[in-house]
Amino acid sequence: MNDEKTSALEPGVKLAVVIMAAGSSVGLHSRRPKALHEVGGKPLLGHVIAAAGQIVSPGDIYVVVGHQAERVRQAMADTGVRFVEQNDPRGTGHAIQCARTQIAGYDHVLVLSGDVPLIRPEHLAEVVHFHLDEHAAMTLVCAEPGLSRGHGRVLRETPASQSRDHSRLPETQDSTEVVSIVEPEMATPEHWALCEINMGLYVFKTAPLLAHLDKLADGASGGRLCLAGMAAILHSARDRVVAFRTDAPDELRGADTLAGLAALDAALRTTTANRLMAAGVAIFRPETCVIDPDVEVAADTVIEPFVQLLGRTRIGADCRIRSYSVIENCTLGNEVLIRQSCVLAGSTVAAGASIGPFAHLRPGCEIGEDVHIGNFVETKKVLLGKGVKAGHLTYLGDAVVGAGTNIGAGVITCNYDGVHKHQTHIGEGVFVGSDSTLVAPVEVKDGAYIGAGSCITKEVPAGALAVGRSRQITKEGWATSRRAQQKAKG
Repeated sequence: MNDEKTSALEPGVKLAVVIMAAGSSVGLHSRRPKALHEVGGKPLLGHVIAAAGQIVSPGDIYVVVGHQAERVRQAMADTGVRFVEQNDPRGTGHAIQCARTQIAGYDHVLVLSGDVPLIRPEHLAEVVHFHLDEHAAMTLVCAEPGLSRGHGRVLRETPASQSRDHSRLPETQDSTEVVSIVEPEMATPEHWALCEINMGLYVFKTAPLLAHLDKLADGASGGRLCLAGMAAILHSARDRVVAFRTDAPDELRGADTLAGLAALDAALRTTTANRLMAAGVAIFRPETCVIDPDVEVAADTVIEPFVQLLGRTRIGADCRIRSYSVIENCTLGNEVLIRQSCVLAGSTVAAGASIGPFAHLRPGCEIGEDVHIGNFVETKKVLLGKGVKAGHLTYLGDAVVGAGTNIGAGVITCNYDGVHKHQTHIGEGVFVGSDSTLVAPVEVKDGAYIGAGSCITKEVPAGALAVGRSRQITKEGWATSRRAQQKAKG
């Protein structure tokens, strides 16, 4: 176990995080596991893991998987978290029972749902701090977001209920102590009058949790063991159960419909756009843009309507991203211009470069300073030196192009022989004439000149002229004679 992050919360405390992610997507009418449905550019579960990873190390995060468990494992394999199998899932209480061995060595356990992507790490840290300060066996997060028939009601303790007479409802909800959580199927009209609801986020002291965990009963839950039932069990055992009233209940909002997922996605992207604009980024019509939460943009950059910035894209200062461009997992330097309708993926673009319109940078491209890539140019795994120009209708794949080289319209690097990919090396200050094809592997050295329409299959020395095309034949009067013959035939 790594205590580096947990020690920031409380010296010496060992905190585990258990994330519930065993559910299916019945309500979403989907075969995909619910935890893998995407909002804000990544799976629901990915957002929760990222938040939890800000307060504990990945090795202290345990994801409980059940439905299509292997698929969830594979999707989250690079996060470094651990997995707990919940075969035949029977509720949240059963999930913790499945994880009892893994959490036994920790002092406290934070329990999260895998479908609450809006949760902030600061929110989680605040709840954990509250739990530790209260010296509680169980802390639950509650809120008053209005009437909600889908959430349990929080029943707090009052002087009248300290006799352990749980049949009486409290006259006030001012006490921090909690008697129980009344689940919807057990609620009476009097319980529904309590507007304080359980939000499904808990922190437990591990020892009392494990000591009483097997006391969870099926109750009215149709064979399911509900973790909320631990509130009444621990209270009856005279362990302290307290409630943390959150002022940000929307952060614990999940979704059981595709429309609900769309609302979560919009909320995440609105938050991201507002963050960027507050930092000096001009976003015209932000409601039309799709910007993932991990995107970073420097001040004085302008983002026009209908732009998509995806993944871990990084954009420098004083750039302009024009409408309908899609940029995914790219790094752009300062003063870069991306013209309309470009697609960039997995590439870097240095300061002062201009791309497009209608250009396509496939993964693995390194575009140098002041490079110009123009209309309908496609690149793949290329390194373009400073000041390279490729203005029109060109494909550059698996190529290295030196500084100051000019690539004419319609040039193609023929990088694939049907079995393997090969590289083209073009030196500095080269002029490649229009409609030339360079058949890799081939090298054109510094200062060479390629005549338009050439097919280059051999090395071109520095400063040389290479012309690889058929000799032109001109027949005087041929066209005039042919037209006369055709006219005579009628």
